Amino acid sequence: MKEQTVCHIDDMQPGELRESVIGRISIVVCKTLDGEFYAFTNKCIHQGGPLAKGKLCGAPQSDNPGEYTFCQDGEILRCPWHGREFDVKDDGRMLANPERKLPSFPVKIENDYVIVYK
Repeated sequence: MKEQTVCHIDDMQPGELRESVIGRISIVVCKTLDGEFYAFTNKCIHQGGPLAKGKLCGAPQSDNPGEYTFCQDGEILRCPWHGREFDVKDDGRMLANPERKLPSFPVKIENDYVIVYK
């Protein structure tokens, strides 16, 4: 199993994205507002946009027509090219089509360093 040390846990701020490489695969590491780390391929499954150039944001939710609330702040990875959105806390599932998801990688914190495994 290959591993890549990405950074110290304090090197990333909540809501930040960071590009790294493990083997020959470009990955994006996300730090959510609650301090959790997630890693996915750095290539949007829609048309290959570089997700590390996107942002972590939230999403609107509606229970009734015309009524919207903002939820999941800092948990939605938005592609910079076409705005596709992926829920980082739900295994990278696409919001518009939950059957599709980003390839993900295990992340562990060891001695305060973020390590991604392939």
